[in-house]
Amino acid sequence: MALCCAVRLPRRHLRPWRVLLSSRAGRDRSLLTEKTAKWKEKKKARERCSPPASSWEERLANAVTPLWRLSYQEQLQVKYENQRKILQTLASHLEELGIDVQKPGGLCCPLQPVVPSPIINGYRNKSTFSVNRGPDGNPKTVGLYVGTGRARNIVCVKANHMENIPPKHKQVAQEELATQKALLKEFFTCGPGTVCDLTSLYFQESTMTRCSHEQSPFQLLHGEPHIFEEVLGLKFRISPDAFFQVNTGGAEVLYQAVRELSQAGGDTTFLDICCGTGTISLCLAHQVSKVIGIEVMEKAVEDARWNAAFNGISNCEYHSGKAEAVLPQLLSSWEDGRPLVAVVNPSRAGLHYRVVRAIRNCTSIRRLLYISCKPEGEAMRNFVELCCPPNPGKKLSGKPFTPMLALPFDLFPHTVHCELVLLFTR
Repeated sequence: MALCCAVRLPRRHLRPWRVLLSSRAGRDRSLLTEKTAKWKEKKKARERCSPPASSWEERLANAVTPLWRLSYQEQLQVKYENQRKILQTLASHLEELGIDVQKPGGLCCPLQPVVPSPIINGYRNKSTFSVNRGPDGNPKTVGLYVGTGRARNIVCVKANHMENIPPKHKQVAQEELATQKALLKEFFTCGPGTVCDLTSLYFQESTMTRCSHEQSPFQLLHGEPHIFEEVLGLKFRISPDAFFQVNTGGAEVLYQAVRELSQAGGDTTFLDICCGTGTISLCLAHQVSKVIGIEVMEKAVEDARWNAAFNGISNCEYHSGKAEAVLPQLLSSWEDGRPLVAVVNPSRAGLHYRVVRAIRNCTSIRRLLYISCKPEGEAMRNFVELCCPPNPGKKLSGKPFTPMLALPFDLFPHTVHCELVLLFTR
């Protein structure tokens, strides 16, 4: 396992912050009401799994890994029930549109059991720690944030007890870090920190709990500029800010299933939307005629191109830019005769409407795999837009998709999250 430690030291004390939520005009009120109800239900479920904490350490564990008190089989059952409710919700929305897709149990399609993670504890291949005021007032506490900006009670809590963080990552967070970069580098290269055997040590100044490389550049203090992971026999280069699944073993299982579900043959072009470092598409490249990837993060696109060249794969092209700008232009000139299979793996914010519209209106796409880490969120709107009847007002002219199979993968043991793969066909 490659080890990358990204350390963020704030320029000054963390200021109170608020999260502002905005909605598009004409947002479906029923979906918002349903989201609120689901949020309350999920909060109650977390409280049942995680009784009131008696220490800051327990508060952190409850916030980051709320299922940590349950056995792993119980965790998988909780996640299965969550995915079942999501598919029931989608079936209800489609029923309101006059689409009868209900299967036994009120689901929109068959749901397979949650695929377990090969590694349950210490599975994270990348950890990001913050340095700020701790519960005891120590301004140099290394750990993860607990609290909310609204309540102005954010503190940094040590993470050496967290189930999902590997032991060597915990060693990084247990050491006292100097505020100056030179001392930080010396600590990990010549001092007690050498036991951590870091692959890369990056430094980022920030007044926020999280920000991008563009907002505040990562500064390499020691080691390699990239970490490397191996998935299904391929080697992948990963920049510090590029997306890569944090559970490498679980990602292998997920990508193997995507490869099989795609049913992409030698005459097929594989379209990888939100492709990151190219992991999914490169794992399928050998069985298709061509791969086209789209990714908004330029560093990740550079990684994808490097990964293709390093692994001797020549039938790939990767485009840098927002999917809502690149994809419509790409598909507008697509020849209907060429088979096209698409996979989308967006962030929790889901796909932009113009992306959904471009997919929906491209008749060559008859098989679509949607990978979502938050299917109960904005992705639900995407599912409905993909499956609803043609709507001239929304410029949805293509035939609707039908959900055929749901397959959840547990890439995040001890948390409530998993990756849901939904197969749509038409």
